[in-house]
Amino acid sequence: MPVITKVVVNKGRNIVVGPTTVTKLSAQITASHPGGISRASVNLWHGAAYDSADGAMSYDVPKCTTSGTTATCTMNFQVKADTRDMTNVVANAHAGTWHIAAFATGKDRAQTAVYDYATTKVQRASKLTVNASPEPVKKGKKITVTGALTRANWNTHAWAGYGSQSVKLQYRPKNASTYTTLKSLTTSSTGKLSTTVTATADGYYRYTFAGTSTTPAATAAGDYVDVT
Repeated sequence: MPVITKVVVNKGRNIVVGPTTVTKLSAQITASHPGGISRASVNLWHGAAYDSADGAMSYDVPKCTTSGTTATCTMNFQVKADTRDMTNVVANAHAGTWHIAAFATGKDRAQTAVYDYATTKVQRASKLTVNASPEPVKKGKKITVTGALTRANWNTHAWAGYGSQSVKLQYRPKNASTYTTLKSLTTSSTGKLSTTVTATADGYYRYTFAGTSTTPAATAAGDYVDVT
């Protein structure tokens, strides 16, 4: 039987899908067989079992390169947000863990199928904003730092607030290269953030979100405040 030795999906990264755009990715599978490999492929599925999957991603025609009895095949995928029951689309309920199925066929027609070779994450794209004000501000006065955490809503094809999530407020002095955490906050039911800090010196404020199984990490670009 063919032996599947390696499978890589999306270069080993999680698959992040926005609310409207098509996400493209590739997968590679390497397999060997004494008589040679004629074809190897990968697909992705979501659900409790392969035969009853409630979501699937299929590929275009694999392109294979052969070295002796080993072949490496590459295939391209594309996925988009859509609530219809179709291949290569995802609804909100599909966010999280997906399974990778791997297949290899020898030139003698011997076949190997591993329906749960590994897993990957398919996640709802996220965004995080920040605004620190007033600018400028006198030393010792209060700065209000607002922001919002949003993520792709695949069902409505829009961005939506991500509520009840832990987010850190960080600060970097003007001439420093690293941020330090000032405090942790929880987003409102609509994903909003707001807190106050005391102005001490010129520097940048940002929010950072560590991510969840369904949503990737996000970090806002630092907002500079001039302290006089």
